[in-house]
Amino acid sequence: MVVGTIIGASIFVQPSAVTGAVPSVAAVFAVWVAAGGLTLFGALICAELASAFPRTGGVYVFLSRSFSPLLGFLWGWAMFWTMHSGIIAALSMVFVRYAGYLLPLGAVDAKIVGVAVILLLSAVNYLGVHYGSALQTAFTIGKVGAVLSIIVTGVWLGADLPQHFVGPEEQGELTGRGIAVGVIAGLFAFGGWHMVTYAAEETVEPTRTLPRALLAGTLLVTFCYLALNAVYLYVLPFDVVARSERVAADAADALLGRGGGVFMANLVMFSTFGALSGIVLSGPRVYFQMARDGLLFSWLGRIHPVYSTPYLAIVLQGLWSSILVLTGTYEVLFTRVIYTEWIFFALMAVGLISLRRRADYAPRYRVRGCPWIPLAFAGTSLAIVTNQVISQPAESAAGLLFVALGWPAYLWWQRLKG
Repeated sequence: MVVGTIIGASIFVQPSAVTGAVPSVAAVFAVWVAAGGLTLFGALICAELASAFPRTGGVYVFLSRSFSPLLGFLWGWAMFWTMHSGIIAALSMVFVRYAGYLLPLGAVDAKIVGVAVILLLSAVNYLGVHYGSALQTAFTIGKVGAVLSIIVTGVWLGADLPQHFVGPEEQGELTGRGIAVGVIAGLFAFGGWHMVTYAAEETVEPTRTLPRALLAGTLLVTFCYLALNAVYLYVLPFDVVARSERVAADAADALLGRGGGVFMANLVMFSTFGALSGIVLSGPRVYFQMARDGLLFSWLGRIHPVYSTPYLAIVLQGLWSSILVLTGTYEVLFTRVIYTEWIFFALMAVGLISLRRRADYAPRYRVRGCPWIPLAFAGTSLAIVTNQVISQPAESAAGLLFVALGWPAYLWWQRLKG
């Protein structure tokens, strides 16, 4: 699930943002290695916490146990209204955008198709976790196979090109700011690595399986990303990669002609659908756990008598994500709030350091290099937040305010419960 959730549409467009931030081919690879390494740090932190608290809910559980139920509630609040539901809405529209490359779709048609994709995947997960997991597994295998085929084909056909790894026309200066911007862009392509922990109670031997899945999945994704970027820069000049809005399609066009764009459109749709499947599967587990803990309406914690799934949480997530698609508000909410998840990631890392001091803390797996690895990850997470605040102060303030509104909502809920 780690690989299937991380590899979505980003790796087919995000390399341009990374390449445009640094001045050389070597620096591009260094940035991707750094982004993969920091993602691995986050995955290792999640692995230890999951081995200590193998309960459904993932980051929600970690924050609740490390600090207080309030922080866990704020994570769930932001997840439902914007972060997780917004990702679902955004990815469904990425799927639609590339479907429009193959079939003519008007504005209304696009929204209908986007909602249909969300409801289809919600229905699959409603009918049983084994169906959702099987679909996710099938798409992950197909996706990794497709990525590997791109790598092999790119090296094979690209060998006939006159030049490879052509550097920028004007040699710029490597700056700390450029490296930071590149790493941040790379980290967003690794998004979703933590979601495997959301379904811990449904995982066989979670205290052993989750650490292994997080470690192996992150390393495999990092390899795929480095290899894909090598193919992009092997086939296209550095400046073309930096300017491209669809770098994978441009690389395919360079190798196969215009037919390459059709191939890449199908691949991005396939990859996006697979990532969306995992995200739709994981989110309701958090709302289900919050309901069991008394932080949401109890009916969200109900299990279907036949399918054994948190069916009402699945339905609610599907409906709200569909509303975000139909109204178009997901774009505004998503861009303003998504960066705030890195505040919670920083707190999660600091929380691990705090937990290590507790006598009753007994994880089955422990991160080596503590506290340095958690501190490095927390520092990077806060750097992402700081960069966003400096770059877009007004939108950042709006995002923080929205998350902060969860505090009075939490207090109101506590009073309502008596």
